[in-house]
Amino acid sequence: MRIKDIIQAIEQLAPLALQEDFDNSGLQVGDVNREATGALLCIDVTENVMDEAISLGCNLIISHHPLAFRPFKSLTGRTYIERCLIKAVKNDITVYAAHTNLDNATGGVNFRLAEMLGLQQIRILSPQKKALLKLVTFVPDTHAEYVRTALFNAGAGNIGNYDSCSYNLTGEGTFRAGESTNPFVGEIGELHYEKEIRIETVLPAFRKEEVLRALIAVHPYEEPAYDFYPLENEWKQAGSGAVGVLPEPMPEQEFLYFLQDVLNLPAIRHTKMRNREIRDVALCGGSGAFLIPEAIAYGADVFITGEAKYNDFYDVEGRILLAVVGHYESEICTKEIFFDVISKKYPTFALHKSAFDSNPVKYL
Repeated sequence: MRIKDIIQAIEQLAPLALQEDFDNSGLQVGDVNREATGALLCIDVTENVMDEAISLGCNLIISHHPLAFRPFKSLTGRTYIERCLIKAVKNDITVYAAHTNLDNATGGVNFRLAEMLGLQQIRILSPQKKALLKLVTFVPDTHAEYVRTALFNAGAGNIGNYDSCSYNLTGEGTFRAGESTNPFVGEIGELHYEKEIRIETVLPAFRKEEVLRALIAVHPYEEPAYDFYPLENEWKQAGSGAVGVLPEPMPEQEFLYFLQDVLNLPAIRHTKMRNREIRDVALCGGSGAFLIPEAIAYGADVFITGEAKYNDFYDVEGRILLAVVGHYESEICTKEIFFDVISKKYPTFALHKSAFDSNPVKYL
């Protein structure tokens, strides 16, 4: 199989369109059309990881954090990033990153972290806004099912855990075919009345072109009529952070010890305990302190994240227990996500989880 086949498996879970504007997820360097000899999975690409891929015979490295996160004007080997890029080019190694797109995906980093804690009723804490469109089109009733199926296959019609969602209304359309047309029904120059179905369905905005191509490919009319409407609805299948419920409430201190054990943490920084039980849990891997207000508004008993500033500990003002576990530690599950996604689709493909601890933060 080709490298692009492996990448497509990841992007089915975490499309690049889900990444934040500041991010640089996706292909970092290399040729995706080459045959894949093996993939090394990691959180960060370092020189040790690059050497590990070479020794294992892997021509693909999949990381969580992008190697080329910031722009640069030269490639001289001055930094470890430049040295890794040079070594990748010299050894024909493709480097790919799934960062905030994996964070924002249902089933991504935050969902996996919630599952590790045994949370139930897991959902997105801060769903993406203005990310949905409604498609309306008009189809002869004889072809409605065919068109609906094509739209659903292209990514339309998903609402929560339901798929193939649409609204259909029977009506009558009119049109007059002009000269040089090839009408599916009716005659050139004559007003035609046709029994039609008005089909309405919802889709993520980033799938607009794909869905439109599918519509035009299967619609019987020479000039299909369609409209796209922007929606104000939250898209609850993608966004920042996650929330869930513990199977049984825990005292705060017991929960912190539980959290430390699950994530194998050397330490946890936290705010003053409030002498309350923990039941509703909000979390965000990596730098998630921006979600503290939303965790409080949700009514969570604790908010877990990888990084927070000094003032964040003051700003919660006893309204929530803030637990900061470390950026690397909060995203340690990413290698497992990559492994599960790829091995499920390509069970015989050579996958390796990097043996190197690339966490730059050390504890004494």
